[in-house]
Amino acid sequence: MALDPQARAILDLVAKAGRPPLNRLSPKEARQQYRETRAALQPAPPEMSAVKDLSTDGLAGPIPLRLYRPLGAAENALLPVLVYFHGGGWVIGDLDTHDVLCRQLADRSGVSVVAVDYRLAPEHKFPAAVEDCWAATRWVASHAAELGVDGQRLAVGGDSAGGNLATVMTIMARDQGEPTPVFQVLMYPATDMTADTVSHTEYAEGYLLTRELARWSMGHYLRNQDDVMDWRASPIRARSLTGLPQALVMTAGFDPLRDEGEAYARRLRDAGVTVDYICYGGMVHGFLLMGRVIDTADRAVSHAAASLRQALAR
Repeated sequence: MALDPQARAILDLVAKAGRPPLNRLSPKEARQQYRETRAALQPAPPEMSAVKDLSTDGLAGPIPLRLYRPLGAAENALLPVLVYFHGGGWVIGDLDTHDVLCRQLADRSGVSVVAVDYRLAPEHKFPAAVEDCWAATRWVASHAAELGVDGQRLAVGGDSAGGNLATVMTIMARDQGEPTPVFQVLMYPATDMTADTVSHTEYAEGYLLTRELARWSMGHYLRNQDDVMDWRASPIRARSLTGLPQALVMTAGFDPLRDEGEAYARRLRDAGVTVDYICYGGMVHGFLLMGRVIDTADRAVSHAAASLRQALAR
């Protein structure tokens, strides 16, 4: 397995830019730097027939949401819907940093997307993000008709920390009986807070997500060591994964999270869940947001969109 030349070019560009690593910044500074560096790597945003900023009530106040409706959809059609949770280590990221990716998924799948702006750490520790994502997912399902979506064709998904939250939503939905996601899209998901895998050691430095950045993120997110073993933080430690919806699990070859993503896919399969697992061998963590400069990102987004379209078709 070799590092993709376009991924290598990104690593060289980051090194040349000389910006401080996020883990050496305050959360507020890290959020700002993350926002400022996204646009240069992302492709042009696809046009939508509608983009609406909404909100729903959470345990601690309003939860901002953004609804995307793709071009070509009949005005009165109830579209399938993907509830999407952004990445960023539970500390950074927002509706704007992942706006292009959400548009791409809607555009290429024909599915409506509802992005969730959950509370971030360290201002809001675990399980605040879980609580917000759960409230938002339930709200989308219960208000489906007024949102122009079909609550019976609902998927959840996310990248990195967002993939972690999507896995947790499916387990909670199974255990509580509603809502009932029928598909999950997990893009290089974090599934095990112990970070005790070969890939965490092999790619600890030099591939964007470093060991220190992962520790910084988890340190801000978790309240104490006991949270590490809580399945809502480490979903691979859930007692059972039986009865969960079919899944697409995508990982990157040069990513510390690679092994835990693959292990989660394996556990899903062992539990009888239909899983499409794909590792983009030459890629680094976060590559899906780099479609302007990495060709594989475009192919991966198209694969996710095609999977959504197929899984949510009537």
